[in-house]
Amino acid sequence: MIKSKLNGTILSTSMKRFKSSGCVLFSTTSIMTSKERHEVTGVSYPQLSAHEAVSSSSRGLPREAPSHQSVADSIPSHRCNSSANGYHQDLVYSAEEEATVRLILDLRLMPFVLFSTFILNMDRTNLSNAISDNLPADLGFTTAVVNNANSMYAVLFSIAAFSGAILGKYFGPHKYIPFLVLAWGLTTTGHGFIHNAPQYYLLRALIALTEGGVIPATLIYLGTFYKRNELATRLSWFWGVQSVASAVSGLMASGILQLRGKSGLFGWSWLFVIDGVITILAAFLLYFVFPRTPYYTKGLLFGNWLTERQATIAVTRVVRDDLLKLDYEVKVKFSDVWDALTDYRVWGHLIITSVGLTWGSPYATYLPSIIKSFGFNVYVSNALTAPNYILGFITMTLMTAHSDKVGERGFHGVFSHAWILIGILLLQFLPDSAPRGVFYLATLILSGHPSTHPMNIAWMTENTGPIGKRTVASGLVIGAANIYAVWASQIYQPWDAPRYHFGNYVLIAFEVAALLLWLGQKFLYVHLNKTRGTMWKGMSEDEKVEYDAMTKHTGSQRFDFIFKT
Repeated sequence: MIKSKLNGTILSTSMKRFKSSGCVLFSTTSIMTSKERHEVTGVSYPQLSAHEAVSSSSRGLPREAPSHQSVADSIPSHRCNSSANGYHQDLVYSAEEEATVRLILDLRLMPFVLFSTFILNMDRTNLSNAISDNLPADLGFTTAVVNNANSMYAVLFSIAAFSGAILGKYFGPHKYIPFLVLAWGLTTTGHGFIHNAPQYYLLRALIALTEGGVIPATLIYLGTFYKRNELATRLSWFWGVQSVASAVSGLMASGILQLRGKSGLFGWSWLFVIDGVITILAAFLLYFVFPRTPYYTKGLLFGNWLTERQATIAVTRVVRDDLLKLDYEVKVKFSDVWDALTDYRVWGHLIITSVGLTWGSPYATYLPSIIKSFGFNVYVSNALTAPNYILGFITMTLMTAHSDKVGERGFHGVFSHAWILIGILLLQFLPDSAPRGVFYLATLILSGHPSTHPMNIAWMTENTGPIGKRTVASGLVIGAANIYAVWASQIYQPWDAPRYHFGNYVLIAFEVAALLLWLGQKFLYVHLNKTRGTMWKGMSEDEKVEYDAMTKHTGSQRFDFIFKT
């Protein structure tokens, strides 16, 4: 029996085992000889050594990632070339053909995915707009009720996010996402007709339960269409469009809030009703445009995106990038839940998420009110939030694309949190006598930081396997991205307004911690890769074959798994 030696790469012995199982699972990320690659694809490839493979991952080149013995052994040979799945083991295609397929997906799928998250954040941002229009006073309570409701929302949203990943996998994200959009659209509309604090609490609970599952379901969905080194950039679009939605929401609110008194409704009532109706209409659209997988685009509204060959390329390229995706529609098992909950590396990303996003909850909730305190009226204050969110969208997209290009995550996260820290320090220490334009510039700098959230999620998913465990981790990370509001919503208190000096000191502490956590997670992965690589190189070919034959490890548990740093 081999002792626990660690890893770096898959060598040609694994390829031979895959062949013998009757299912050649060729991945562009597996190390094999040039001859073996040619046998599989008919195309000649340059040979990488194990050392080159390890070092290439840190540079963002096609990195050597795991080829999982358990996948190869458990898949019947008739599925390896199944047209039902769209995967063909012996398919040969050019880089130009793959680029064309990716462009089609970007143009035909992503606009609707981005529209779904645009609608989501419109409905999530409208609360801050409503607060600036005196929602608490109109309903007879203070911002303390708003803070308590935000804490409740965070808990319920996190529960819904965890279950949403599993339910999305069970029902299919292409069906589950439109259902959730319809549900929260009806709930958003209901916000326009509440009259007291109990009704406010009830509607905030329902909106949390209906919105919570959509993001983890979307993460699972996008993984069906995109390779690992493409996902972070698309997720930056996903969260970037949320920033655009926040900007548009502010601009819409500046006009809609002026309807106060029409038909006996408050201005914020009109805001919720109009947002809700738009969301309900969007749900019906999304139901008819989301395909199950890249192979099933025919028969949809605006469908027939891909030819038969292009559809096969779309599926095959994703499977070759990550062999686990050959069973991407597998249902989540209890063992997957347990593996995710007991993986300390996953917990590192969850803690990074909760700590690193804490500052944004109180800041975003009261941003229109903060700007209003500088001396702007309520309508201008809401409109002035738009440039903040647009700048954040631009910087996040650029930073995440650069992270994908160079194949590095950790130092990019440190850069972002250093930026946030500078912004909070400006808000904290500017003198009260400073011109209101200078105060607004400080909010623009802070809001314009490049968010690390999509990059952190991509980092976690590409370093987590198998698929079931990755699905659970996706739900957990979205839950972590909301549970922090339990404490974050209590940081800005009414007695600390409008500068929130005490609250800002708390945010500074969280940001210093977040910066250190990003560094710690990076060096953890660097250490694991170095240790595993050294030990793997010390194993003989026979020991590697025995490990493949005997191990029960799967996904990122395997000793031949390389973590992106």
